[in-house]
Amino acid sequence: MKIADLMTRDVQACTIHDSLNAAARIMWDHDCGCAPVVDMHGKLVGIVTDRDISMAAYTQGVPLDAIPVERVMSPKVISCARGDDLETAHRLMRTHEIHRLPVVDTRGRPIGILSLSDVINHWHGGREAEQAVEIAATFLAIRRRRERTAAASSNGDGTLHDAKKAPKKKRPRAPKPSADLL
Repeated sequence: MKIADLMTRDVQACTIHDSLNAAARIMWDHDCGCAPVVDMHGKLVGIVTDRDISMAAYTQGVPLDAIPVERVMSPKVISCARGDDLETAHRLMRTHEIHRLPVVDTRGRPIGILSLSDVINHWHGGREAEQAVEIAATFLAIRRRRERTAAASSNGDGTLHDAKKAPKKKRPRAPKPSADLL
């Protein structure tokens, strides 16, 4: 199966000069978790996710309108072509531990996005057991990344910091009623 058969075609991109508010609006309006970032020629130069936006909002303490996409986007983008096989997409997702792949044309312009959800939503055919194994292996590869970064948090500039939490304070419990009162 080819990526063109599965990808989401109506992809909305933002530019490096757009604010995070504009990127968040794209994600809200199009019910997606990321937006490709393009330069003035429409060429893919990065990707920004809903997590990038929420971490920047949390760590930078300024309105999303004041934060340019370029500051928090991932500039290293792994992409694929519409003619690539689904096996190629699985390999890229596993190797780079990602669950979204921008699909670009021959000039590097985004023409779609393939997500692991797209793969699952189109799961059918006579190779169901084989496809289930591929999807499970891809999920496990992505999960490994999350396990490694579970104790770290991003400050929006790509730097990871230890996120050692203070011990939770125990809330005092109300005393149990006396047996005499029951």
